[in-house]
Amino acid sequence: MTPSPTADNRYINREISWLQFNARVLQEASDESVPLIERLRFLGIFSNNLDEFFKVRYATVKRIVEAGKGGKSELGGIKAKELLEIITQIVIKQQSESLEVLNNIKTCLDKEDIYIIDENQIGTNQHDFVKRYFIRKVSPALVTIILNENVRLPNLKDSGAYLAVKMSLVDGGKQFALIEIPKTVNRFVELPKQGDKSYIIMIDDLLRYCLADIFNIFEYKSVSAHMIKITRDAELDFESDLSKSFIEKISDSVKHRQIGEPVRFVYDKTIDNETLEYLMTKMGIDDTDSIIPGGRYHNRRDYMNFPSLGRTDLLYDKIEPLPVKGLSFESSIFSAIAEKDYLLYAPYQTFSYVVKFLREAALDPKVKTIKITIYRLAQISHIASSLINAAINGKTVTVSIELRARFDEQANIDYAQQMEEEGVNLIFGVAGLKVHSKMCVIEREEGKKLKRYGFISTGNFNESTAKIYTDHTLFTANQSILKDVNKIFNFFETNYRIYTYKHLITSPHYTQSSVFKLIDKEIEKQRLHGNGFIRLKMNSISSYKMIDKLYEASRAGVKIQMIVRGICCLIPGVEGMSENIEVISVVDKFLEHSRLYIFGDNDDNKIYISSADWMTRNIDNRVEVSCPIYDEAIKQQIIDNFSICWSDNVKARVLSASQDNAYKVDNKEKVRSQFALYEYYQNQLKN
Repeated sequence: MTPSPTADNRYINREISWLQFNARVLQEASDESVPLIERLRFLGIFSNNLDEFFKVRYATVKRIVEAGKGGKSELGGIKAKELLEIITQIVIKQQSESLEVLNNIKTCLDKEDIYIIDENQIGTNQHDFVKRYFIRKVSPALVTIILNENVRLPNLKDSGAYLAVKMSLVDGGKQFALIEIPKTVNRFVELPKQGDKSYIIMIDDLLRYCLADIFNIFEYKSVSAHMIKITRDAELDFESDLSKSFIEKISDSVKHRQIGEPVRFVYDKTIDNETLEYLMTKMGIDDTDSIIPGGRYHNRRDYMNFPSLGRTDLLYDKIEPLPVKGLSFESSIFSAIAEKDYLLYAPYQTFSYVVKFLREAALDPKVKTIKITIYRLAQISHIASSLINAAINGKTVTVSIELRARFDEQANIDYAQQMEEEGVNLIFGVAGLKVHSKMCVIEREEGKKLKRYGFISTGNFNESTAKIYTDHTLFTANQSILKDVNKIFNFFETNYRIYTYKHLITSPHYTQSSVFKLIDKEIEKQRLHGNGFIRLKMNSISSYKMIDKLYEASRAGVKIQMIVRGICCLIPGVEGMSENIEVISVVDKFLEHSRLYIFGDNDDNKIYISSADWMTRNIDNRVEVSCPIYDEAIKQQIIDNFSICWSDNVKARVLSASQDNAYKVDNKEKVRSQFALYEYYQNQLKN
């Protein structure tokens, strides 16, 4: 049972709610119905999520403590110092559970003739391969730090994994050292197969096997190696040097992140006390840091890249992204959009239409301008290359690129520099605001007029994540909507002006007030006709103001259904406060990322796709866009999407005050929504 999660029994603390979301990820790793190698990869996602949580959220709470503040009002009624202790206890428990899950998976892998072995299990027939691999691949990439009492410990890299080595020397002395696990070498080494049996050894154990080769200049009686990892505060701190460009400041700040303040120290719990105390003293670890005793291996995020070993039977079946009915790669996408709106739902339908739109715009002599917002680009981005191509072809290309998209800053910096060199006009957001909206508008000369075409999305224009994130993208030539989009780009250029919008709902100026009006309308419908109805799908909800408004609607009798993947500070099902609110969370093969708002349940409904979750940052501190859907067929498609997801009784968890992540159970036919949605779009192509 999670300790004291609520403030006055109205909200669940944001950090604790996030940890319960990560517990749902861990549930996927423990679910025996999930393909075996996919279970390992979910374990990697769980670990990677936890790393980012400590870099950002734990670090934020720690800053509150170090500033001498209680933080109670900001943290849902829990004092900051108390919250740090609660987080540490929850994480220790989850880490213990994750080790049990890993051991279970390894047992299952053994039954499949896949063996993850350690240095003590290397056979004589594998010895030569391991030694050659170490000499050729590992040794050249190795960084080994010899520790000395009189020499300052170098800054250990954020989230880098190290083997802490202790040698008991022949002369009776001790020598400590650190071996950095090289990131340039695959963490998992495939050893030669023996018949049908596959063998994997982790680099960690390969290094342990080769300690004598690494430390052959020392005379020692015994040597031991235990893993440690440090996580650092990931907050970006900007220099005030006016001579530096914004790109340079962001780039320098990203580099500085590697030496930020430590916030978490994880160590192999079998390490001897002498080594542990020596290292903690050297690193300056104190009681505001989360100190986590762990297992033999850290950085389990690397399991996200566990080799498939050719065992497709132990992986999810790959789906072939479907076409969108009415759109073709062999004819003009502008001609199709000129006739009607189209909705793309990735990854069920192919994201390639977005690239096709930009490629066509880059080549079309009639296209004069392209404006687009970019939040996270793929490492190899066809989006970026299309925009560069357009600039080379003489189009006026304007890109609002967010250089502060956490953990993707470097990729965006690199592409920003390339685009700048090719003549693309870059806008680096708005002072004090992140640009999180996802939109594009082009102007095309048709006759003597300029006609606009564009798209608005719930997700990033990123070919890689489009394969695993669920997101909606609306293609439209609705001139009224696109006029509003163009105004937002004007706001980027002249942000001292506050524009008004007839169709789009935008943050930071209008999201809260506009949504409140939509909720008030459902409250009024409930009062007059008893049919108030709200359906919401989003990643997170933590804004107390938005939650209170939903509580108000619930008390008025409005029926509210919510699908929330991650943080949910709202407590559903509480009599007199939220008894008309139900919340589920779906965690499955794909990452649920689309944001949908559906107000009403009849011909008078209002439906939006949005880039905005209902968090304070999305409401007040970011540029966000919610776009209305006017096409009746697309409206029905979005309602169908929501209904299929809501009917999930395989991968849906019911969110409640108990925070036990109980699976949704009913007597209806089994529905696994992500599989059912693919069938839904297959059937659409047949009609």
